[in-house]
Amino acid sequence: MKKVAVILSGCGVFDGAEIHESVLTLLALAQAGAQVQCFAPNVDQHHVINHLTGEEMAERRNVLVEAARICRGEIKDVKGLKAADFDALILPGGFGAAKNLSDFAFKGAECQVQPDVLAACQDFAQAGKAAGYICIAPAILPRVYGQGVEGTIGTDQATAGAFDAMGGVHQACPVDQFRVDEARKVVSTPAYMLAGNILEAKSGIDKLVEEVLRLA
Repeated sequence: MKKVAVILSGCGVFDGAEIHESVLTLLALAQAGAQVQCFAPNVDQHHVINHLTGEEMAERRNVLVEAARICRGEIKDVKGLKAADFDALILPGGFGAAKNLSDFAFKGAECQVQPDVLAACQDFAQAGKAAGYICIAPAILPRVYGQGVEGTIGTDQATAGAFDAMGGVHQACPVDQFRVDEARKVVSTPAYMLAGNILEAKSGIDKLVEEVLRLA
């Protein structure tokens, strides 16, 4: 049984983890017989968005507390995540990956990754363990793996340009496929960077999970 760590970034596409992507990832892992533990950083969200109106709300929410909604409370602080305890790592997307796990949404190629998240992801990278990054989450790959890492966010030219400017090598990819950096055991897929519905998102996520488990 493969043990997989999943890092979430809150709860909700506009200010946290994309819920469809997160649940599809957890479902695919369960169907494959993997043992899963979710993690999230114990920090405040960058901001809170009313998902009905799209407007920013005058309140504060914690990323770990909000992410706990997705996995029925079975979640831990990412500060305690160690690669030695797992076979693989997966990060679903959503704006939380670019607002809470990093500041890519605001600084693009000049972005930084939240320190606890960066430490955990780099631990997997240095251990040579398989990892999957979904939707916008691959934007942080150059910060985790350094120069030359290959990955995809789909076909968006601006995001791909920022990825390359950070030292990555972006590869265009359709929604129902994935890209693999074989040397680093990193898998990425566009999901809702391109998906028009949940079935399209599922098509690439299922394949990513299968490939991550194969590499693990």
